[in-house]
Amino acid sequence: MKTNGGGIDKKHREQIASGLSRVLADTFMLYLKTHNFHWNVKGPTFPSLHLLFETQYNELWLAVDEVAERIRATGLTAPGTTRAFHQVTSILEDEGVPRAEEMIRKLVEGHEAAERSCREAFKLADEVRDQPTCDLLTRRMMVHEKAAWMLRSTLE
Repeated sequence: MKTNGGGIDKKHREQIASGLSRVLADTFMLYLKTHNFHWNVKGPTFPSLHLLFETQYNELWLAVDEVAERIRATGLTAPGTTRAFHQVTSILEDEGVPRAEEMIRKLVEGHEAAERSCREAFKLADEVRDQPTCDLLTRRMMVHEKAAWMLRSTLE
């Protein structure tokens, strides 16, 4: 069966949806981590980090929906539980509340991990000429690169 005239066979759509599911899981877990750090950051950099984390978690929240809807557009089901996300995410939860500088490092690692997941998913989408998925993943990579750069810059 082809997807809405797009010409991508079911096997490839399943593989693309699998890659997008990992991107979705990473995005959601990074959203949770960023929101948690927003709530719990303290210290002399509190005002600027509180605002930066808020900007980033708002962007991630919107991205969760966009990625899930792209999975649905492939004709497959988007995962929507933390259990499903934990099975495929590359972003681990943190125990306790780290200091502000460690929060920043952990978020840099999270954005870099999410970007790697996007790059992996992009490979197959590009191979089968799934341009809408490629476009989405390119935008996600740009967002993660910029977020990681902004966070790293606060450590210098």
